[in-house]
Amino acid sequence: MQEIILVKYGEMALKGLNKSTFENVLVKNIKRRIKSLGRFEITRAQSTIYIKPLEDCADVNEAAERLKKVFGIAALCKAAVCEKTFDSIKDTALDYLSDCLSYAKTFKVTAKRADKSFPMKSPEICRELGGILLSEFSHLKVDVNNPEITVTVEIRDTNAYIHAENIKGAGGLPVGTSGKAMLLLSGGIDSPVAGYMLAKRGVHISAVHYVSPPYTSERARLKVEQLCEKLTGYCGSIAFFCVPFTEIQEEIRNNCPEEFFTIIMRRLMMEIAQRICEKEECLALVTGESVGQVASQTMNAIACTDAVCKIPVFRPLIGMDKTEIIEIARKIDTFDISIQPFEDCCTVFTPRHPKVRPLLSDVENAQNNFDFSALIDKAVSETEMKIFYVES
Repeated sequence: MQEIILVKYGEMALKGLNKSTFENVLVKNIKRRIKSLGRFEITRAQSTIYIKPLEDCADVNEAAERLKKVFGIAALCKAAVCEKTFDSIKDTALDYLSDCLSYAKTFKVTAKRADKSFPMKSPEICRELGGILLSEFSHLKVDVNNPEITVTVEIRDTNAYIHAENIKGAGGLPVGTSGKAMLLLSGGIDSPVAGYMLAKRGVHISAVHYVSPPYTSERARLKVEQLCEKLTGYCGSIAFFCVPFTEIQEEIRNNCPEEFFTIIMRRLMMEIAQRICEKEECLALVTGESVGQVASQTMNAIACTDAVCKIPVFRPLIGMDKTEIIEIARKIDTFDISIQPFEDCCTVFTPRHPKVRPLLSDVENAQNNFDFSALIDKAVSETEMKIFYVES
């Protein structure tokens, strides 16, 4: 009996003439994720991708675990392959599902007959196979509304497939189908979640982080690198840019009104990030800002920050509260890293009384107290780049 993985996708099926482009990228991402687990044959038909192991050592179970994080996959399942005869379907179901049915109390059978030439219609398959399973597992009861186990029979072009566990996928669109963007990754809870959410829409993410030694420690940088490593499971490989920011922050402190420290800092961060975007062909910036969460995230402050931006700034968390953000951070396993007590540069020289509703003209006048252009050039030239590769 051969076991394969069936991968189903959701909104990609609605892409019309562009569908094959999305499918090709998804297949490439799948191959990259399971490359180290053995040799697999990957084919596709009828909005389903078939992943067939070609050697005994190919790890189907680990492949299924990794694929749960691949964007573009709505659902997947491990399935047994059999001939398109009812006898073969019956025997395969009894053999392949014996363990899970032995421990279940309720079940139902569903059938999907994509091959309409199969002599039995879907209700007949469900009725006949359900009766056989009831006779074999006398403790089972049928529950069509809320069963513990749903036995599914799929009749397709070349074979029949039997499975009982439909695993929810990451959803979204395959990473790489919606262009590239640069994530401002601070090390807090919010920005990794923002990167995850943009990657879910098919955006390939790079990340920029600002360090201010000696005010920030090496452990703070390592914390952010850990976040990058964690995000690769969802976002694919990430180019990580580490920008020295100490001199810029000291000149902000020495030359600008304290109430504007944070807004001016963020404007300069945006300018540096855009310079890196030009080199990396990134089309947008991504931040973890949420309206009203802190003083620099009021609508007035965001408008002042965006005034220096020549490319779009995506803020996928903009209408979320902290509880919702934390829930996603826990789901993608970044929360425990983010709460490690190592401060980032955003906490350096924090104003005691920040301006909550700044005027753009006031911010620009305050920033013009010092010419930061040379320091921006220097920071960009001294930026270090490191690539975090997705596990393969």
